[in-house]
Amino acid sequence: MNNETLCAPRRIRFVELNAKALRALADGDLAGGSAEAGVALDEHFVSDRARWIFDYRAKQLAADPSAAPWLTRAAVSEPDGTVVGDAGFHGPPDESGMVEVGFTVVPGHRRRGYARSMLRALLVRAASEPGVSTVRARIRSDNAASLATIAGFGFTRVGEQGNETDGIVFVFEIPAAALPTA
Repeated sequence: MNNETLCAPRRIRFVELNAKALRALADGDLAGGSAEAGVALDEHFVSDRARWIFDYRAKQLAADPSAAPWLTRAAVSEPDGTVVGDAGFHGPPDESGMVEVGFTVVPGHRRRGYARSMLRALLVRAASEPGVSTVRARIRSDNAASLATIAGFGFTRVGEQGNETDGIVFVFEIPAAALPTA
């Protein structure tokens, strides 16, 4: 595989992870989550970290079913149909119109342009929503790959946070007016 192939834009589509899929994944049931999603999910989807996230999203969806269009989805590479990660927003726009993006690429598919494709799709989606005024991304200071992924999309670093679990996390934002629309 040459560098041109590695950096070429990737076509992806998102597949909803409904409440049943999220609950199955949170419970470590990869087969059940895959069946519910209608795609073959990777072992990444039942890792300890992923299970924690999917449990959180399942509870979030149970508390507010209207959040479903904003939450985590499986990212599927086209045209081959391989699940290459997950991406979505942390929830619908808040009272100020801010949404936060999140994305993860399955380890075997990293450094091939999928994260940029996922992020671009999320930003285009946010741009199409009249209630969105700002998109936020929080990235661990030691996550060079994600920091490189957001470079070139117009994000501005607006702060940092820290905690025992994640260490230093940089906070980036971009106004909706600066988002890509296609």
